[in-house]
Amino acid sequence: MNQLSDPRPVDAHSVMHITKRPDIIMMEGNGSWLVDQNGKRYLDFLQGWAVNCLGHCNPGIVSALNKQAKKLINPSPAFYNEPMIRLSDLLTNHSCFDKVFFANSGAEANEGAIKLARKWGQLHKDGAYEIITFDHSFHGRTLATMSASGKPGWDTLFAPQVPGFPKADLNDIESVKRCITDKTVAVMLEPVQGEGGVIPADDAFMKELRQLTKERNLLLIVDEVQAGFGRTGKLFAYQHFGIEPDIMTLGKGIGGGVPLAALLCTDAVACFVPGDQGGTYNGNALMTAVGISVIEQLLAPGFLASVIQKGEFLQDELLKLCSEFGLQGERGKGLLRALMLGREIGPSLVELAREHEPQGLLINSPRPDLLRFMPALNVTEDEILTMCATLRVLLKKLS
Repeated sequence: MNQLSDPRPVDAHSVMHITKRPDIIMMEGNGSWLVDQNGKRYLDFLQGWAVNCLGHCNPGIVSALNKQAKKLINPSPAFYNEPMIRLSDLLTNHSCFDKVFFANSGAEANEGAIKLARKWGQLHKDGAYEIITFDHSFHGRTLATMSASGKPGWDTLFAPQVPGFPKADLNDIESVKRCITDKTVAVMLEPVQGEGGVIPADDAFMKELRQLTKERNLLLIVDEVQAGFGRTGKLFAYQHFGIEPDIMTLGKGIGGGVPLAALLCTDAVACFVPGDQGGTYNGNALMTAVGISVIEQLLAPGFLASVIQKGEFLQDELLKLCSEFGLQGERGKGLLRALMLGREIGPSLVELAREHEPQGLLINSPRPDLLRFMPALNVTEDEILTMCATLRVLLKKLS
């Protein structure tokens, strides 16, 4: 698409205003690049907040959509369909879990995990229902998942909150112990806190937490909506720690851009009975066919190893920026990384990057003193260098 000489205006008055959006319309996407209505290209290191794990318009995903759409889209969740069964098998065969429930979003998967844990508590822990979560965590935008989240300010938004989510501090096992009562049924955490600023759980903490939950007969729930499906260089982030959780939730990357999520659990925890859980679109053939394409591409020989390698490459380039501009450092796992700026210039960098010419850059600042990077898992080293070169120019402007 060529640059237009007369940019078209944006009239979106009928779209509900729920976030601040720039005055552009994204029209096309391919791999790591987006194109707006004026023909301007953007290097996308957001990818829908880690959703498009294989980039925009991935050929495998497009093929799966086209092929399945001609065959069967949604027979209703009252019936099995072939892609639903096949994707369930792929997930359980490559994880420590035995059962899968498909949903449409990470928040919905986390709602299911909360319900499953509470049902298990009714059956096995005298009605225990409290789930320990963590400060700065993010589990979704439903009332229950907002209550479970430790995002500042969410404890009063849409009050009253859903009770039963005491907060501990990530990587502080003593803070978890202090939260445990006879009402506690589970501990729920992100292996890498994404919205909280890309804060990874420590290896030792995760091992201690698994041991503690076993000793106290508590469930361990890992929310891998952002960190799962190859994002950290393993198919699932919990696999870095040598532990086996009881419940896991997936979203974002599992669908590679389409609405798909999943709740996984072991046989010992699978206590739902008919009527406990459902959903109009859960496990529909079209979305699960895409999920099959995504997981097969991630499991291709060398793919996950390449994510680790490119994560290290991105880390090295970000550390160079830290040395050049006196920034505080970087952190993360695989291709979920953050650059700690040391001052609150994140929002300014996001805007300058998007407006950069001749090509824009799409980045994210979940906290004003850092940037978060969630590129496609098949991003190239040249694209990483282009991103860092653009950041270098912008940091000089703000020096």
